[in-house]
Formats: sequence, structure tokens, C-alpha cells
Amino acid sequence: MTTTPSDPTTALPGRPPIVDLATWQAARDELLVREKAHTREGDAIAAARRRLPMVEFDGTVEVVGPDGPVPFLELFQGRDELVVYKHMWHDGAPHQGQCEGCTTAAWHLKDAVYLNARGVSFAILTTGRWDEVASFVEFMGYTQPWYSVRDVEAPVGRSMGSITCFLRDGDRVFLTYSTTGRGNEPVNVSMGLLDMTPYGRGEAWEDKPEGWPEGRDSCWSWRSDADGNATWGPTSRPVPQWTRPGATPVETLGRNGDHH
Repeated sequence: MTTTPSDPTTALPGRPPIVDLATWQAARDELLVREKAHTREGDAIAAARRRLPMVEFDGTVEVVGPDGPVPFLELFQGRDELVVYKHMWHDGAPHQGQCEGCTTAAWHLKDAVYLNARGVSFAILTTGRWDEVASFVEFMGYTQPWYSVRDVEAPVGRSMGSITCFLRDGDRVFLTYSTTGRGNEPVNVSMGLLDMTPYGRGEAWEDKPEGWPEGRDSCWSWRSDADGNATWGPTSRPVPQWTRPGATPVETLGRNGDHH
């Protein structure tokens, strides 16, 4: 039976209208025109990004990793380009008290083989003390390189919660690009996939049809309890942590066990 959006016998409240395949394809093709324009604009922005000026800095500045202090230049691993994610850090906090957004971003960046194949190295920087950072990295099972930039000035240190790109020319090192906030979203493929679903991210700011499920605060799902319920309560932790072996409910949350 062919149905239309106004067919009262088949309409489902709070759901997209029900139509035949040809009607759906026509609507899909109309949206595709806008999607292609969006893609072309993204390509134009990327082209402008490649033309940004760059800033030279001292590549011998030392960061701390599993083998102790090393010059920042070593993070390139002999390649010409480097992308880093700057992970926020709360001193003295238990694992479950670390930044849920940065934990989510790092979880989506567990493997850099495709970057490496194009001559790009990847590392995660954070301002935590190395002993605390090393424990967190071990617990999470991360395999990408982490380094502490606790006492390092910009552009290597500072501005956590951001993605930053660097270029190497021999022993000379340059800052080329940095972004934060929603600019970090390309590394979180889950966000892009949710944007393709009927209900989207389920966040209050989204433009959605009348009758759709009511949205919640941005990033509300980044913490959960052991049962997967989104919560910032005392037994919550960043969602990826629940996949780690032995991740059990906890009694404290946040800095030094404070609930916040």
C-alpha cells in the first residue's frame, strides 16, 4: 500500500512520515544537493586551512613520556607532520574523574596507522604528572604515545581539549593549525553517525520536528553508570571506561574524590 505523510492510518507520532520508496528517494535527492554543497564548502575551508601561516618554535623543548624527558621533535618519529590531541587533566583525580570529553576523543583515536601511512605521526599531550598519566594510560589500554607537557609553554603546552597540527622541516618545527570545541568533532566518528540517525544526538540545541524526543544537555551521554545510564552521579565514569577489564562501579568522582 502506498502511503503519504498525511495518511492518518499509518502515521507514527514522533517519527518521520511514512511514504513509498519513490517519494523517499525524491526527498533524499533534494537533501543530497545541500549535502554536496556542504562538502564543497568543507573542501574550500580545508584549502584555506592549508594556506594559513605558521609559527616556528623551539623543537628541543622537552616533554615527558614513558622513557623520561624527550625533545618535542622526537614526537614526529621521523615523519614531517604531527597531529596531537591535548587531553585535559585533573590533578589527583581517580581515573573515573578525568575529563569525559577528552576520554571520548582519545578513545576514538586508538590507532594512527592511516595517519602514519600518509607521513603523519600522532600523539596525545596532557598537563598531568607523568606517574598519574601513565597509570591512566595503562588502565585505558591506550597504545598511542602519551606525553606530559606539565611545565611546557605554548604552543606545545596550554590550550588543552584541542587538536593541534605541526610541521617539521629538518630540525625546525612549526605550529600550523589548532582547533577546539566542536572543531574537535572530526575525531569523534560517533557524533557524525548520530547526525545521520532520525533522532540525531538527542541534545536540546538540535533543530528537530515537533513531537520528537525532548533533547538533553550537550554531551549528556558521555558519562554513565555500570548499567549504561547517562549520569554524572558518584558511580559514573566516562563511557569508554566501562569496556575496560575490571571496570566496576566506583564510590568517588572527580578531583580528589570530590563529587562534582
